[in-house]
Amino acid sequence: MAEEYDLVIMGGGTGGYVAAIRASQLGLKTAIVEKRELGGTCLHRGCIPSKALLRSAEVFATAKHGEKFGVMAKEVALDFKKVQERKQSIVDQLHNGVKHLMKQGKIDVFEGFGRILGPSIFSPMPGTVSVEMNNGEENEMLIPKNVIVATGSKPRTLPGLDVDGEFVMTSDEALRMESLPSSIIIVGGGVIGIEWASMLVDFGVDVTVLEYADRIVPTEDHEISKEADKLMKKKGIKLFTGAKVMGDTLEKGDGVSIQAEHKGETKTFSADKMLVSVGREANVKNIGLENTTIEVEKGVIQTNEYYQTKESHIYAIGDVIGGMQLAHVASHEGITAVEHLADQNPEPIDYSMVSSCIYSSPEMASVGLTEEDAKAKGLNVKIGKFPFRAIGKALVFGESDGFVKIVADADNEDLLGVHMIGPHVTDMISEAGLAKVLDAAAWEVAHTIHPHPTLSEVIGEAALAVDGKAIHS
Repeated sequence: MAEEYDLVIMGGGTGGYVAAIRASQLGLKTAIVEKRELGGTCLHRGCIPSKALLRSAEVFATAKHGEKFGVMAKEVALDFKKVQERKQSIVDQLHNGVKHLMKQGKIDVFEGFGRILGPSIFSPMPGTVSVEMNNGEENEMLIPKNVIVATGSKPRTLPGLDVDGEFVMTSDEALRMESLPSSIIIVGGGVIGIEWASMLVDFGVDVTVLEYADRIVPTEDHEISKEADKLMKKKGIKLFTGAKVMGDTLEKGDGVSIQAEHKGETKTFSADKMLVSVGREANVKNIGLENTTIEVEKGVIQTNEYYQTKESHIYAIGDVIGGMQLAHVASHEGITAVEHLADQNPEPIDYSMVSSCIYSSPEMASVGLTEEDAKAKGLNVKIGKFPFRAIGKALVFGESDGFVKIVADADNEDLLGVHMIGPHVTDMISEAGLAKVLDAAAWEVAHTIHPHPTLSEVIGEAALAVDGKAIHS
């Protein structure tokens, strides 16, 4: 059976389903092909379930130390089964919401694995999508005027660290754990690795992190990484940076052990389980790209600024094109792609305006250039920093570690970057993002009256500090 569409989207993750909704709003007959569940990795194996677990870990850690708030809660215990049940109920509620949005937008959803066909009896151009249906029924043939490839990514691993789901896991398997290990080795101290380290140590797990780079969260501003290192160690996490894991030394038995080169020595690390968190790789295999002229370099699909591939009617968005690999980025890429193919003349995304977040405890968030990047571009920078310990609401809240750092151009006052580590900074970074979009100077942020007492006052003080005018320093 063959059906014609204005747009077929391969992948129903955040980027894919948001693109479908925008296409529906523009009156395009649209279909999504999804081999698993609508919502994709973010909803089912990433953003949402991991943050649900992080919240439970935060509540547990707070309850254990309730005495500092004058709350005496004896014998605080963790029921991990209920933690997982809460996580799943949140995922299920949001999943049902996405399915409702598809029905509301009259978007057809095909549950199966899609492949792009070359020129055929269905179309003289590549782009017909053959769907191998999950229910075992005959393949569906979808004949679109346009295609968006939004097939996402999967966890990357390292040679020798074969994932078995029992002793060696990626985040996919870790999210399904029925019980917590007493100890764990996390290979990788990037965003995902540090979120898991923070979560698990708050749950009471003995955590060791082995990071190949010379600092954890190496994509963040150097001072943020340094502060994160200090605060994660304060939580009890054992951090080893500059550690080269030797995959061929992995041993399994009652637990796992592995060797790593660290500071010129070969050291052995042992734990109940291992979590491999070394990034993600794009899902570009077996989806029919070889039937097109689409270019793949370094494992990701190449596109122009509007996400068109070499086949001008086939677009690609999200993790499959590399870049920032963030759910909110994929969503906006999807909207841009749809508006472009619908002749709406969208503005290309300026990635320097995109905020990124790390949901560890403490949280980290940033937008724009780091101090190092700004100097590497030859810019004359000035810096404003302000600590949370001088903010009344942070003391009230019981979390006063961390700071906000603002990087500004000393020559023209442009706001170059804002970097935060501390309580609820993932909720506050949008103010900095808006300031970037509006091309605000640090002094304009400083003259925004921040209500007292709030955590957001730290942003105003950091902005004042750029010119040495902080009030409470």
